[in-house]
Amino acid sequence: MRRPVTDRMLAGVASGLGRYFAVDPTLVRVVFAVAVVLTGGVALLAYPIMWFLMPAEPAGAPAWPHPAPGWTPPAPGTGPVTPSV
Repeated sequence: MRRPVTDRMLAGVASGLGRYFAVDPTLVRVVFAVAVVLTGGVALLAYPIMWFLMPAEPAGAPAWPHPAPGWTPPAPGTGPVTPSV
Protein backbone atom coordinates (compact mmCIF):
# COMPACT_ATOMS: atom_id res chain seq x y z
CA MET A 1 0.00 0.00 0.00
CA ARG A 2 1.58 3.25 -1.17
CA ARG A 3 0.55 6.85 -1.83
CA PRO A 4 0.72 7.45 -5.59
CA VAL A 5 2.56 10.39 -7.07
CA THR A 6 -0.32 11.01 -9.50
CA ASP A 7 -4.09 10.82 -8.85
CA ARG A 8 -3.80 12.81 -5.61
CA MET A 9 -6.22 15.29 -4.11
CA LEU A 10 -4.26 16.09 -0.97
CA ALA A 11 -1.62 13.53 -0.02
CA GLY A 12 -2.72 10.46 -1.98
CA VAL A 13 -4.01 8.49 1.01
CA ALA A 14 -7.48 7.82 -0.45
CA SER A 15 -6.01 7.00 -3.85
CA GLY A 16 -3.54 4.56 -2.30
CA LEU A 17 -6.28 2.87 -0.29
CA GLY A 18 -8.48 2.71 -3.39
CA ARG A 19 -5.75 1.05 -5.40
CA TYR A 20 -4.94 -1.39 -2.61
CA PHE A 21 -8.56 -2.50 -2.19
CA ALA A 22 -9.33 -2.27 -5.95
CA VAL A 23 -12.09 0.34 -5.54
CA ASP A 24 -12.54 3.82 -6.94
CA PRO A 25 -10.61 6.39 -4.86
CA THR A 26 -13.68 8.64 -4.98
CA LEU A 27 -15.60 5.99 -3.06
CA VAL A 28 -12.85 5.94 -0.42
CA ARG A 29 -13.04 9.73 -0.15
CA VAL A 30 -16.83 9.67 0.27
CA VAL A 31 -16.67 6.92 2.91
CA PHE A 32 -13.99 8.86 4.74
CA ALA A 33 -16.07 12.07 4.66
CA VAL A 34 -19.12 10.22 6.00
CA ALA A 35 -16.97 8.66 8.74
CA VAL A 36 -15.72 12.12 9.74
CA VAL A 37 -19.28 13.41 10.04
CA LEU A 38 -20.58 10.33 11.91
CA THR A 39 -17.71 10.35 14.41
CA GLY A 40 -17.89 14.06 15.07
CA GLY A 41 -14.49 14.65 13.48
CA VAL A 42 -12.59 11.93 15.34
CA ALA A 43 -11.99 10.02 12.09
CA LEU A 44 -10.18 13.11 10.81
CA LEU A 45 -7.22 12.08 12.95
CA ALA A 46 -6.77 8.96 10.82
CA TYR A 47 -5.79 10.91 7.70
CA PRO A 48 -2.53 12.46 8.95
CA ILE A 49 -1.63 9.17 10.62
CA MET A 50 -2.08 7.28 7.33
CA TRP A 51 -0.23 10.06 5.50
CA PHE A 52 2.72 9.56 7.83
CA LEU A 53 2.65 5.74 7.75
CA MET A 54 2.01 5.14 4.02
CA PRO A 55 5.18 5.50 1.95
CA ALA A 56 5.12 7.38 -1.33
CA GLU A 57 5.03 5.32 -4.50
CA PRO A 58 8.44 4.95 -6.19
CA ALA A 59 9.04 6.88 -9.41
CA GLY A 60 9.28 3.73 -11.56
CA ALA A 61 5.96 2.22 -10.41
CA PRO A 62 3.51 1.08 -13.11
CA ALA A 63 0.78 3.50 -14.11
CA TRP A 64 -2.73 3.24 -12.70
CA PRO A 65 -4.76 1.15 -12.89
CA HIS A 66 -2.57 -1.69 -11.78
CA PRO A 67 -4.32 -4.61 -10.12
CA ALA A 68 -4.52 -5.03 -6.38
CA PRO A 69 -2.37 -7.72 -4.74
CA GLY A 70 -3.87 -11.16 -5.29
CA TRP A 71 -6.19 -10.02 -8.09
CA THR A 72 -6.59 -12.37 -11.03
CA PRO A 73 -8.48 -11.54 -14.22
CA PRO A 74 -11.77 -13.37 -14.84
CA ALA A 75 -11.79 -16.32 -17.19
CA PRO A 76 -12.88 -15.59 -20.77
CA GLY A 77 -16.62 -15.87 -21.26
CA THR A 78 -17.47 -15.29 -17.59
CA GLY A 79 -18.13 -11.57 -17.85
CA PRO A 80 -21.41 -9.87 -17.00
CA VAL A 81 -24.48 -11.11 -18.79
CA THR A 82 -26.40 -8.48 -20.72
CA PRO A 83 -30.09 -9.07 -21.36
CA SER A 84 -31.11 -9.30 -24.99
CA VAL A 85 -33.86 -7.02 -26.19
